[in-house]
Amino acid sequence: MSEFAPICIYLVISLLVSLIPLGVPFPFASNSSTYPEKLSAYECGFDPFGDARSRFDIRFYLVSILFIIPDPEVTFSFPWAVPPNKIDPFGSWSMMAFLLILTIGSLYEWKRGASDRE
Repeated sequence: MSEFAPICIYLVISLLVSLIPLGVPFPFASNSSTYPEKLSAYECGFDPFGDARSRFDIRFYLVSILFIIPDPEVTFSFPWAVPPNKIDPFGSWSMMAFLLILTIGSLYEWKRGASDRE
């Protein structure tokens, strides 16, 4: 169990770092300045115009998909953050194959101009 202690400490600290900023504003918040227009669905002050289900350009979806790609890379690279003498050759080569596939995909996207802005 002692080998998992640093991970548990890291999880506790990360939970505190992420939850404390969520709770800090509550003691300082006041409800005295609320009024009906502020609590309405559109607090910007404008009446809604147009249809909320309008069509979006496909580039918005492409950009979102392109930004999702680094997430699995970071997630699957996390177990590789151990001392090098603890990883067997199979683990090293499988991580290299994974990174190679992601690199080829990123180069393909770059060559096709998927991240170019117009």
